[in-house]
Amino acid sequence: MSSRPSPISRPITIRRAVARDAKRLTRLVRGSRAYEGKYASAVAGYRVGPDYIEAHRTFVAVGTDEHGDRVLGFYSLVLAPPELDLLFVADEAQGRGIGRLLVAHMQSEARAAGLDRLKVVSHLPAENFYHRVGAVRTGTALANPPAVPWDRPEFEFRIPSE
Repeated sequence: MSSRPSPISRPITIRRAVARDAKRLTRLVRGSRAYEGKYASAVAGYRVGPDYIEAHRTFVAVGTDEHGDRVLGFYSLVLAPPELDLLFVADEAQGRGIGRLLVAHMQSEARAAGLDRLKVVSHLPAENFYHRVGAVRTGTALANPPAVPWDRPEFEFRIPSE
């Protein structure tokens, strides 16, 4: 048994993504086990570039380990039209509440931007996660071959004012 603390057990901070995060975010998307097999085409060649980070409210969950900061997950909030465009948690960090933490942060950002609701087109394996964090199923986004040859559940987050 290792005496080293897990980087996940250390404090996690959420900060605005910066251009130098782009390669790490791209690796997180492309390396996600949720996109293996038949889902691989959806992220093949996908890139989260500095231009994307600059254009959207993109935030990263960061933990610190003996090697420095480690990106554990991220999300991207698009304001017009209001949508949670990306939400990923590193495979090894799943099940530790990071996704829930990112959703709570996203809701706070959406509220601060004056949004009262926003859409999410979910990856099929993430459907249960969105139910658990309070999103409401509103419909189905139809397949968009060749990149996404399957229908996807569509959800909505309702953002209450505080």
